[in-house]
Amino acid sequence: MIIKTGELQKSEEQPQRSENTALTPKQIVAELDKYIIGQKNAKRSVAIALRNRWRRQQLPPELREEIAPKNIIMIGPTGVGKTEIARRIAKLAQSPFLKIEASKFTEVGYVGRDVESMVRDLMELGVKMVKEEKKVEVAEKAKELTEDRLLDLLLPPSRVQKEEAQENSSTREKLRNYLREGRLEERAVEVEVTDRSNPVIEIFSSSGMQENINIQDMLPGGLFPSKTKKRKMKISEARRLIEQEEAQKLIDMDEVVAHAIQRVEQSGIIFLDELDKIAGREGKAGPDVSREGVQRDLLPIVEGSTVNTKYGMVKTDHVLFIAAGAFHVSKPSDLIPELQGRFPIRVELESLNRDDFIRILKEPQNALITQYKALMKTEGIELNFTDDAITEIASLAATVNERTENIGARRLHTVMERMLDELSFDASELGSQTVTIDAAYVREKLAGISEDQDLSRYIL
Repeated sequence: MIIKTGELQKSEEQPQRSENTALTPKQIVAELDKYIIGQKNAKRSVAIALRNRWRRQQLPPELREEIAPKNIIMIGPTGVGKTEIARRIAKLAQSPFLKIEASKFTEVGYVGRDVESMVRDLMELGVKMVKEEKKVEVAEKAKELTEDRLLDLLLPPSRVQKEEAQENSSTREKLRNYLREGRLEERAVEVEVTDRSNPVIEIFSSSGMQENINIQDMLPGGLFPSKTKKRKMKISEARRLIEQEEAQKLIDMDEVVAHAIQRVEQSGIIFLDELDKIAGREGKAGPDVSREGVQRDLLPIVEGSTVNTKYGMVKTDHVLFIAAGAFHVSKPSDLIPELQGRFPIRVELESLNRDDFIRILKEPQNALITQYKALMKTEGIELNFTDDAITEIASLAATVNERTENIGARRLHTVMERMLDELSFDASELGSQTVTIDAAYVREKLAGISEDQDLSRYIL
């Protein structure tokens, strides 16, 4: 069923029940535990916020519109899992998700990004997400059409006598079987493809904000038609290009845009990082004035407003905003009161210690140890990490964090990279073998750096 943009209100009156968004708070926390160590309070807060969005969809329309999202501020040092929590939540909910740094915005009138651009970016992500889903739905039909087009290239339709046409039909069926068996993948054909190189210009809007504009988007389709060109390529490559073109033809873009607007408005998530960087001190002048201006520009977006995008008007009333910041110098109370009121949930994330690092290295599904093992296995090298090696790596990362800047779990990446630097460089020439990483190996590779505080500051 095609949903017109003007009919969105009617479609919203039907409660949306999705297997992913219907996860209970405990199930959401359990999913987050697979990738993020600790931070129980933050996980509980985002799990409740996500569940509340599902609960809201079950209410009568008149009450549903009155319930505002419970926006969250996560307070904690860098590298403790703030961004990862928000990203995993969006993936669980299958929601359009945008991460953006608040410090990239400037007060209107200064060169920088307009705060409304984040809603336009979120809408682009929503359209892309829905389009990919539609591509999956039409994949089978696109494959059938692609096969017919490839056969037309190999054996153009006959316009001669009936007997010859029958003979061509028999040949066509043989070629169809050869195509399906993959016997013609290396055959070269000449394909007419769409030239996608549309000119893009960079302009400054009246408010001084920089924008990239695609000329194709500014003109009606018939005024600036797409160009085509002929390319010679193998059947294997032609199949991929033609499949994309056929899928594109089968997708109703009006329906895609309508669903994308609905999804962005009802389940979009915007992660505002470095919110503390725009928190000004009361009574201060200079840069703090500009910071407060950014907050006032953000306020209507977070409160709920309508933003004009190239796909139409998008409301932000029910977009979930998750903000984060270290708040070392400033504090949430330094934000303007109106903005504070739009973030009712505040949760503090804990700093990570050595024991947390040990768990981070071993337990998550995407654990660093697992990643490096998989990377080295591509070169035929089997990496084995002993327990004392993992403890040594975690201890070293915790020590460097104490001596220098505390960058949380990101320190593990720098330590691991430095420790395996030599092995990674020589791996392609070592051949298949097993390498065991123990505590002695870790100390040998990192001894000089870890003991020299100045050196560790620059290298680790």
